[in-house]
Amino acid sequence: MTSARRLVASLLGAIGLLAVAVGLALSLGSEPVSFARALEDPSSLDRALLLDARLPRVLLAAVAGGGLAAVGAALQGLLRNPLADPYVLGVSGGAALGATIAITLGVSATTWLGALALPAAAWLAGLGASALVYALARRAGSARGAASGADILLAGVIVNGLASAAITLMKALVSAAKAQELLVWLMGFLDVPAWSSLGAVAACVAAGVALLAGDAARLNALALGAEPAAHLGVDVVALERRVFVAASLVVGAIVCATGLIGFVGLVVPHALRLVVGADHRRLVPLSVVTGAAALVACDLASRLVFRALGTEPPVGAITALIGGPVFLALFVRRERS
Repeated sequence: MTSARRLVASLLGAIGLLAVAVGLALSLGSEPVSFARALEDPSSLDRALLLDARLPRVLLAAVAGGGLAAVGAALQGLLRNPLADPYVLGVSGGAALGATIAITLGVSATTWLGALALPAAAWLAGLGASALVYALARRAGSARGAASGADILLAGVIVNGLASAAITLMKALVSAAKAQELLVWLMGFLDVPAWSSLGAVAACVAAGVALLAGDAARLNALALGAEPAAHLGVDVVALERRVFVAASLVVGAIVCATGLIGFVGLVVPHALRLVVGADHRRLVPLSVVTGAAALVACDLASRLVFRALGTEPPVGAITALIGGPVFLALFVRRERS
């Protein structure tokens, strides 16, 4: 089977998985929904639940999951390290800090202005965090002539820690009601978004993912090493900057809408890399579709738990509970192979 046919077959399988996840997420939850009644009776509760509550939430889950997984695939390829993801590199921490400042100042995503201002604040802060990580890593690697993946990961941990400290300080300084709002948001919740907010997030994610997909072939060349890639005509420094800018755009938009949701950008591309290989021309689009299906499924699990617990846990907790053991199993399998 040719590479193009393998890509089409893999994408069709991933799209089928996403379709099943979306179908279940729309029909199941704390209250079951009948598609037949929703289509037959425009005034029915089923139609209101389907179109006004579940559909925008499921679409947000798909957009967020796809964007996080695509960023994770690109960062893992850029650093040639399977542990790289937006959270380890400080991108999410910086974006969370920017969105936290905006929310503390009273910016709301329910208006068109707020729907644009929140992603802008998160993107600028995420981009600033990426620039700081990049500067620290290059300074640390100046003695060797270039920053290594380990330098960038370590700088990301430092910047993420600083951002977390700043967020904690802000939570301590604001009112109790605002601190509770920030706490819920930082745990990673998928709520029903305004259509304006969903449109802004989807546009930012689409633009960032398009940039990452456009650099897929260059990321393949970079797998050979920085010097061999440069000999093949890849401007490694420019590639690093483009990937960090695109990652900041995607993560900033997602974080302002969902808060911090971990492990999707780490586990999904890592698992796909083991299954379909490291060709980013396949890996990036597959990560988008599979990441979307994964987060939609995790959000469905969060809503189904409501029936047993009487309360809905944050989807960030579900992704951590599932993603942690899955990543550990993948990591052990990789070490043994």
